[in-house]
Amino acid sequence: MNEKINRREALKKFGVTAITAGLAASGLAAVAAPAENQNGNGRKLKVLAINGSARKNGNTSLILNVVLDELKKEGIETEQINLYRSAIEPCKACFACAGQGNCVFAKDKFQEIFQKMLEADGIILGSPVYVADVSANLKAVIERASVISDVNNFPLRRKVGAGVVALRRAGGMTAIDTMNHFFLNKEMFVVGSTYWNMVYGKMPGDAANDKEGIENMHNLGKNMAWLLKKVAGTETVSQ
Repeated sequence: MNEKINRREALKKFGVTAITAGLAASGLAAVAAPAENQNGNGRKLKVLAINGSARKNGNTSLILNVVLDELKKEGIETEQINLYRSAIEPCKACFACAGQGNCVFAKDKFQEIFQKMLEADGIILGSPVYVADVSANLKAVIERASVISDVNNFPLRRKVGAGVVALRRAGGMTAIDTMNHFFLNKEMFVVGSTYWNMVYGKMPGDAANDKEGIENMHNLGKNMAWLLKKVAGTETVSQ
């Protein structure tokens, strides 16, 4: 008689079965599973921002920095990783990451990025709009992080997430949805603001002229700080 199993159990079962074959195909040794993130243990709260733009100091970096500045005001440690001039390979669907805590492929900087995601209390994803969605590099990060989470007991669960988009005209909602779907599917808490988390601008620096969008980024940072401290059970935060 076939026993019904849920999605998590199926992913675990398939992942463990596939790990030997995946490692053999990769030609790599398994990486050690990282320590589980512990909130509320006195460690300083930290937010990691991942900038998916092909430009190091473009509009995406500009609006991410606005959000991060608000977090710094609340005593939260921040870091921004730029995918500028980086090539993140897509997920190979080998499931060799099952039980390993990270991807087994080390040709790009993904392992380092995911380790930082595990260590952070909050994650901000930022991207310009490319063909009405997030950049290919950021999408690869999302896809690989999703598979690792699914077959490693959902280590991103209950972290705080927010997505921001820099755009010239259209496609912003699709990009925001891509980020939010990742957060929600990984059981993370999603932060909102006074409006959609999008700032308009064509050339680098133009986003600073979108006063409504920039104000939305300030408010997003305040809301994220509030939620992070509530989740961690720390001191009262500014309203």
